[in-house]
Amino acid sequence: MFSRLFVIVWLLLVAVGDLYAAEEQPNPLPSYLKVAAQNNGELLAAFSKWKAAVQKAPQVSTLPDPQLTFGVYIVPVETRVGPQRMSYGLTQKFPWLGKLSTKEKIALRDSDVLKARADSIKTKIYRDVKVAYYELVYLQRAIQLTGEQVELLEFLEATIRARYTAGNVLYSDVLRTQVELDSTRNRKASLEDMLVPLQARLNAAMGRDVECPVYLSDIAELELGIDGKELIALLEKTNPELLSFDQQLASADAQIVLAEKNYYPDFTLGITSIYTDKARSGNPTQNGNDPVIASVSVNIPLWQDSRDAAVEEGREKRLVAIQAKKGRKDVLLADLELELFRYRDAVRQIALYDESLIPKAEQSVEVTLEAYQSGKVDLQQVIAAEKTYFELYIAQARALTDQAQRIAQLEQLVGKELPVLQKHTAKVKGLPLPPPELDVRIN
Repeated sequence: MFSRLFVIVWLLLVAVGDLYAAEEQPNPLPSYLKVAAQNNGELLAAFSKWKAAVQKAPQVSTLPDPQLTFGVYIVPVETRVGPQRMSYGLTQKFPWLGKLSTKEKIALRDSDVLKARADSIKTKIYRDVKVAYYELVYLQRAIQLTGEQVELLEFLEATIRARYTAGNVLYSDVLRTQVELDSTRNRKASLEDMLVPLQARLNAAMGRDVECPVYLSDIAELELGIDGKELIALLEKTNPELLSFDQQLASADAQIVLAEKNYYPDFTLGITSIYTDKARSGNPTQNGNDPVIASVSVNIPLWQDSRDAAVEEGREKRLVAIQAKKGRKDVLLADLELELFRYRDAVRQIALYDESLIPKAEQSVEVTLEAYQSGKVDLQQVIAAEKTYFELYIAQARALTDQAQRIAQLEQLVGKELPVLQKHTAKVKGLPLPPPELDVRIN
């Protein structure tokens, strides 16, 4: 009777811990990313800086305001056609050809630098949300499996105590079972206590209150739909940090062009008129007519040292952008190779658990139970077999989580979401996922 009950319990646990679930729950992660994009204060501030910088372009690309001058003669100037009492005029400055458009280009490139930095912050926030989310998914899976292990040990402890009462086993078997049970219960309590800080970490990445409820989907095996060479090429084209250096380079080039244009003069056109009264006596020709004066003024680019320094400044900024991009690119490529290794290692671990370790652990539990019933092994070996069985399932969940987190790291490095295939889902039992949570509304 004992053997049958024990085998039935074991089969139930295997069924509950089955990693291949036919039905999948909705994934709330996209809605969490949306919350992070709309709520995170650092990201909102970065995009506001970019929008503010964009407004500089129309400010520097327009002509200077015209100058209206007005003067009153304290002592009127007596002329043949009458006394001149006041003068008024209008002047407009015209920069050398191309200066305004070059200034606009510099402003736009500078704003593009801020846009790339905002995109970089966004990818890091998305990575933080995904990493925290997948860690919570793993923790829930570990809690579930540890809880199932506790249930099995409780059943085993009750059964061993009953057999000890009947005189069929030693009291040392009871103590060993109780020690393992208490240890597993403590491990489960530690895992459950970890839920609070991990939930706070995820909410913080989303810009929400740390106590907001968090809902999870099932743990799944993912597969990248892109190889390493394509990832390297993608990183060079789409990484926000590298794009930021490209914009800095374009800005430096435009600054050099502007500095070179400063060797040429600006022109100011003006028109002035003098208010003249009627002559005091007689009626001369053009009596009381106001004279009109057209003027052209040119600034003389005399001091060459300052202009030479401006050109040299632009060249140095250009060199800084080139060198900084190369240095950062080398670091990013090294990080990419490391994350690719970790991803491939997680894939190997998952395959090892699926195809070899877990099936063998299941066989080991079954064989050990049969040997225990026939008196060929002691209770310690039974406990060790079932402990290994659960530890392998937890380790498999860890590998699945590592794989998903590595993909999130790769997406942060390349600066965009990558094509990902979902191979199968590991069901997490008892996780609520109310539909309203997927319909995110931001006040």
